[in-house]
Formats: sequence, C-alpha cells, structure tokens
Amino acid sequence: MADYLVIVESPAKAKTIERYLGKKYKVRASLGHLRDLPRSQMGVDVENNYEPKYITIRGKGPILQDLKKEAKKAKKIFLAADPDREGEAIAWHLAHQLGVDDHSDCRVVFNEITKDAIKESFKNPRPINTDLVDAQQARRILDRLVGYNISPILWKKVKKGLSAGRVQSVALKLIIDREEEIKSFVPEEYWSIGADFSKKEGNFEASFYGTAGKKVKLTDKTQVDEILSNLDGDDFTVHQVVKKERKRNPAVPFTTSSLQQEAARKLNFRAKKTMMIAQQLYEGITIGKEGIVGLITYMRTDSTRTSETAQAEARSHIETMYGEEFTRKTKAASKSSAAKTQDAHEAVRPTSVLRTPEAMKAFLSKDQLKLYKLIWSRFLASQMAPAILDTVTVDLINNDVQFRATGSQVKFQGFMKVYIESHDDKEEEKDNVLPPLTEGETVKCSSVDPKQHFTQPPPRYSEARLVKTLEELGIGRPSTYAPTLDTIQKRGYVTLDAKRFVPTELGGIVNAAVNQYFSDITNAEFTAKMEQSLDHIEVGEVPWVTVIDEFYKDFEKHLKIADEEMEKIEIKDEPAGEDCEKCGSPMVYKMGRYGKFMACSNFPDCRNTKAIIKPIGVTCPLCKEGEVVERKSKKNRIFYGCDRYPECEYISWDKPITRPCPKCESTLVEKRLKKGLQIQCTECDYKEKPQE
Repeated sequence: MADYLVIVESPAKAKTIERYLGKKYKVRASLGHLRDLPRSQMGVDVENNYEPKYITIRGKGPILQDLKKEAKKAKKIFLAADPDREGEAIAWHLAHQLGVDDHSDCRVVFNEITKDAIKESFKNPRPINTDLVDAQQARRILDRLVGYNISPILWKKVKKGLSAGRVQSVALKLIIDREEEIKSFVPEEYWSIGADFSKKEGNFEASFYGTAGKKVKLTDKTQVDEILSNLDGDDFTVHQVVKKERKRNPAVPFTTSSLQQEAARKLNFRAKKTMMIAQQLYEGITIGKEGIVGLITYMRTDSTRTSETAQAEARSHIETMYGEEFTRKTKAASKSSAAKTQDAHEAVRPTSVLRTPEAMKAFLSKDQLKLYKLIWSRFLASQMAPAILDTVTVDLINNDVQFRATGSQVKFQGFMKVYIESHDDKEEEKDNVLPPLTEGETVKCSSVDPKQHFTQPPPRYSEARLVKTLEELGIGRPSTYAPTLDTIQKRGYVTLDAKRFVPTELGGIVNAAVNQYFSDITNAEFTAKMEQSLDHIEVGEVPWVTVIDEFYKDFEKHLKIADEEMEKIEIKDEPAGEDCEKCGSPMVYKMGRYGKFMACSNFPDCRNTKAIIKPIGVTCPLCKEGEVVERKSKKNRIFYGCDRYPECEYISWDKPITRPCPKCESTLVEKRLKKGLQIQCTECDYKEKPQE
C-alpha cells in the first residue's frame, strides 16, 4: 500500500509523476477545480465582507469522494496542482475538503514534468501560499460581481444570453474603437521616387531622400515634377558612404503571450489551439522507451527567466552543433511582469534541448511538432551569440537633389542560424549588397520611377495583435487571453474575417450600453490598475477584501443608475422590402449571432433565410452600370459580385476599392496575403506595401 497520496490536476500528469516517484506514492487527478461559486446565483455575500459561497462543481462529487477515501489511507498528502494562482487555489480547496492543514508542508510545485524536477520538488514541500489564494479568490469574486450584475441588465434591456466582463469588455471596446478609426480614416496621398543606378561592378537601387541635405516628404505630383525638373543629366556624385557594423540580439524565450503571438504569425494557430497543444507538451508525450515525458516547462507564465542548468545545457549543445563562437558570451536580459510570484516561474522552454525537434518527430503529431520546434528554436537562439550585420548607407547627389541607397549583409549569423522572430523575417530574408562605392566618384542613373501612394487605415486586430495590445496595456493574465477571445466570438460580439476581428452590430450595441453606464469596466487604464491591485494582493501588500470593497462601492452606484435609466433596446425585425420566394410572406431583417440576416416573417411555418447583400460603394468595373456588393458563398466565405447578376457576371474574391490604379486607371483590390492586406491592381504590376 502506498504511504503518500499526491493530487495533481490531470490524469496524464498523474501517470507520469507516479512512475517517477515509485511505489510509495499514489498519484491521483482532481481534473481541475472541485469547488467553485454556484452558476445559478451570485454566490458572493456582499453584506458579509464579500464572503464567497463555494459548492462542489456538478459532476465532480464522485471524484471528491474517491479522493477522500484515498486520503484516509495515506500517511501524508501532497497537493501538486499547477504552479500559478489557479493551481494554488485548487490546492487550498483540496486541503479544506480533505482535512489537510494548509500551514503544513503539503504543497509541491514544479515548472516541468521531468524526473529530476519532480524528485527535487518533493524534497522541498511548502505550506499553501494564502496570498496567492487570496489573489485568485479576489479575481474570481471581482469577475463574478461584474458579470452577474451587468449581464442581467443586458438581458433585460437588450437581449437574453448576453454578458459583460472585465477583460472581455475592454477587448471588445478595442476592436470597436479600431473599426471606428478605420471608418473615419481619410487616405492621404504621398509619393516616392525610386531610381536605378549602374556602374561596372554592378547595378543598385536608391530612393529620393531630400534636397540641400534636408529630408523632404513628397505629398503630390507637382512637387515630384519639380524635383525631377531639378535633375541635371544622368550623372550622380557619391556624396557620402557610411559603413557600420551592427549587432542584432536574439529574442528572449517565450512568455505565454509571446508564444501565442508567434504561433499565430508563424504557424497560423489560434490562441486556444496554441494553449491546448502546449498543455499536451507540458503534461507529457510518450517517447519510446523513456515513456511519458514532459517536453516543455509550464506554459502559463509572464517570465522570460530560465534556469542556469537549462542555459548550460543549451550552450553545450550550441558549441557541439555550431561551434564555440555561436555561444552567448554575456548573460541575456530578462523581463517579467510586476507579478513577483509569476516570475518564480521560468519562461516557456524545452525541458531538454537534447530532445531536438528532429529526434521528437516520430513521437509528435504534426501540430505538436510545429509548436515544439518553435519553442525549442526560440530558446536555443536566446542562448546564442548576436548576429553581426555590415550596413552601408550611400548618399548620391545631382544638383542638390539627394538619393539614398542602403545595403546590409549578414557578416556573422549568430542566433539567426536557428531562429528569427517573425515580424523581422521580411527585413532579414535577403542580403541587399551594394557594389563598392567611394566618396567623390560618379555613377550613372539609368532610370527614375516616381510612384503615387496613399496612407492606409490602421489594420483590424488579429488574435496575435490583440493579445499583444492587451499585454502592453497590462490587462489580463497569461491564462485569460485565449478564453477571452473565445468568449467574445461565442457571444456573437465579433466575427473573424480573414483572421481579423470585425465587430457585429450586436457587439456594437453591447459595447455602447456598457460603455455608457460602466465606463470603468471598458476603460483600459482602470482595468490595468485593477490587475496591479490583484498583484499587490498576491505579494501580501494589501488585503483582498479592501480591493474588492473599493471597487464595489462605486460599481454598485452605477448598477442602480443603469437599471433605472438604461433604455430598453428593441432589436426589431425590420422589413427587408422583398417577399419570401418560398411562401410569399414579407422577408424581415433579424439579428443573429453573426449580425443581421434576412428571414421569412412566417417563421416557424417557413424557415427560409437569406444572407444580406451588402453594397460596398464601388461601381462594377465590368459593366460600369451596377454596384459591387458583398455576398457569402455556401461555405460562408465572403466574395464580391455585381448587383446586376446574372446580366453582369463580375465576380471577385478580392474586395475592389473606390480609387483607381494610379498607374493604369484599372481596378484596385484588397489582396489578402500571409503578410497582411495588400492593395494591388488587377491589370498592371502596381502594388502597395502590405498592411500587417
């Protein structure tokens, strides 16, 4: 019979840890939280210091009973839930339910599921950290007070099934504010002048810089024509050559947020998918004769710190694989959030760099391998020497008109041999080598190419960009980003168009209502300060009841005003102005999860529905009579066609825009590329820089 009972969160983890610990230990899983606030009611006693009312989660009763039976047989119980606020709270709840003294050395934490890490953690058990528990409890109560108070008002005034939340409401407001920026954006014209230069050793390109040594911004064709008229012949003098050696440092290892962002950019993974696969890699994968092995450290962290042991192993591997000159000579800087306990964690890294992606390929699914390779490469690169680039800037002058050519060449690859951060890939993919140029020599200009451009509106948020923005604003925590993005989509507040968030009409209505009566909830600065207060609870600087009370006293006043003054918003069925082709009844506009659609007013007897054809304000480029409208295919993919169909058969997957091509006057369209959105001509080679 086992002497010790160890309780973890997942069955996969339980099997691995039991194998590492041996026969004296029995390891069981709680399957996450066993107790929580009730779903059917607030569950917070506002009049009694916000005392939470915890109940056993429905369906978890049998698990709790089994754990109680095992606990009675054990000499000692170890609580080994995840090493974060949530895990500490699970351990605290288990201690109370199983009769474990939370001041005793009952808590065991580890950042990676490897034999050495597990055995070491059991040598150093500790009491449950009540400050961490208080911080989790404060967050849970705060979210409950917000959600369970605002949501009923939204149900009563707008529509059933709606919700609001601290992080969710800020995320929605960011998306809606960005959409307003895009709608109100007025494009500004600007020009560039490119030129080709030639000499015996090779040709090169340069761009107009300015006149009389000063940088000049070109705003219209008149200005461009004036510049070009000042040129005197084809000869340019090399005025200045500046050569520099530049070091480029590797990116730090992944935090949860940066992992989600990079997986979105490089692998096209949604935040939810990234976290699901990372969880699998953390909990363990069966690796041949080794059995189940945790391949990465804990994936919910704000820290970029890594252990000295892991760094030493990485440096040794780098030296063996690439040579001593590729190893990092100085200690890398690390950054972390204000949450001190979160920094007790490490960054997301492989548990051993010796388990290379190539060696793990046979044991991992395609997606697991992609994510593991990303984590492995990023960590290894973080321990490598900086890359060294030779850069050259050359100024060329003709009659006071200055052009500038820039070149760069990788002199020493360093970390770039293994990994380059995605947003820099475009810049570093190719060397731009200039021929040898010396000050005072003359070079020939073979052609000049002036181009008209227009400024672009700010891009809609992708998942990666929204996660980055929330993190920069100090809103939410590693564990909250994926569920937040999931919630605003499930509620029908936003949809994804080309992997970018577009607010629905319903999202706009909810945002307006919450923003009018609960401006603190949608205010990014206020929400960030609340996150800081939760961090202060975590390190024992302030009691959790004080933080909740300061918030709720003001919040309660707003609740009363909203309940009394918020007008009921009736989302009426508007007449669509056409009859149902199936039964002849009038068609109406209805509000659905993904915005408005057309439906028969004779529902439920007639269930005919149609997508709304949405004009985009562009004249059909084919027939010049009709208007281009947005339609949806049977697979819900957006395309564009003429409203005179079938008389006019114009169709395009790419969205046409109002202004014509500045080069040939043909139709410009928005082309969706992996790099972002690009404006390009359908007839000639005119293109504008991709909008990320």
